[in-house]
Amino acid sequence: MAGWKTQPAATIAQPDPGIFALSGNWTVYGIGRVEQRVDALASTQGAQPVVIDGAGVAALDTAGSCLVQQLLTQLRKLGAKPELRGWQPDFLKLLELGERPAPQPGAPLPRFPRLDALGRGVLAGGVQIYAGLSFVGDVVLTLGRCLAQPARLRFRPILYNIQSAGTSALPIVGLLAFLLGVVVAYQGADQLRRYGASIFIVDLVGISMVREFAPLVTAIIVAGRSGAAYAAQIGAMKTSEEIDAMLTLGISPLEMLTLPKLIALVIAMPLLTVFADATGILGGMVMASSRLGVSFADFVDRLGLAVAPASFMVGIAKAPVFAAIIVLTGCFQGFRAEGGADSVGRQTTRSVVQAIFLVIVADALFSVLFSILGL
Repeated sequence: MAGWKTQPAATIAQPDPGIFALSGNWTVYGIGRVEQRVDALASTQGAQPVVIDGAGVAALDTAGSCLVQQLLTQLRKLGAKPELRGWQPDFLKLLELGERPAPQPGAPLPRFPRLDALGRGVLAGGVQIYAGLSFVGDVVLTLGRCLAQPARLRFRPILYNIQSAGTSALPIVGLLAFLLGVVVAYQGADQLRRYGASIFIVDLVGISMVREFAPLVTAIIVAGRSGAAYAAQIGAMKTSEEIDAMLTLGISPLEMLTLPKLIALVIAMPLLTVFADATGILGGMVMASSRLGVSFADFVDRLGLAVAPASFMVGIAKAPVFAAIIVLTGCFQGFRAEGGADSVGRQTTRSVVQAIFLVIVADALFSVLFSILGL
């Protein structure tokens, strides 16, 4: 193990004015005696060709290579043109590593970091909007092909998604709609009692539930329940390369994964909304009976006069649009997952947040549109 101590030390000689002859052990253990001589010998050269002869070098490591590079650098600064000659191929490779340019420093920090972060956020948002619109276009084209060739539709996945996103969601949708009807009736009861207009609790509960609350709360529940499931399922398939396997087999992921969910939820959402209408009105009916003394019979009689068919259809018309937003957002974010499980969780969270946000924006646009149309 002590053999390195017996290796000949590095030496550098100058047999002729334009030649540097290197020999010995040019390693960290052998260069101690020549480090001071390198700069001194290099300073004696002028602007002329110089040969660095390494035929006598027995060993070379990174420390010796750095010292040789130091000699070359000093000679170049003095205007000399050094040339390597007689070096072993392995030694030349090590010296070439030192000739590579140093990595350039990174980009300077922005002068206005908050403005830079805002710009990057706007750019990322624009890229995501463009990708989302492209995804919607692909889904529409795929849907058009399937409608032109109904045999391409996968009815078993459609029925399964109707059961999972529709039938299985009835308990939670019904419970929350019932409680929402109770809350609306409770908040309006005291004010109506003061003016002796207790019977108008029917108008308040009926119109608010069928036009706004029932479709909106149903969409929010489905977005958090089914939209997250869509993003998680597709994201897990994307990260495990199942999507790539489907493409390799010639199976369209949009036909297999997105269209069945879209068709199923477009069918299920109006039915869930009708169920939410019924349970929400039932909750308001219970509260009106207990707080205002409005009997069930009186409530039902007034309901037929207070809630016009147009109001009921307004709420139903929103449901398919909300369903499309939820499915497209969940599937889009699922397809954007990459990497591992952390990406799946991140895209799932984004799908829920974006779906709820877009549903509320769509509901506001519906309100403006129906106001313009006088509905």
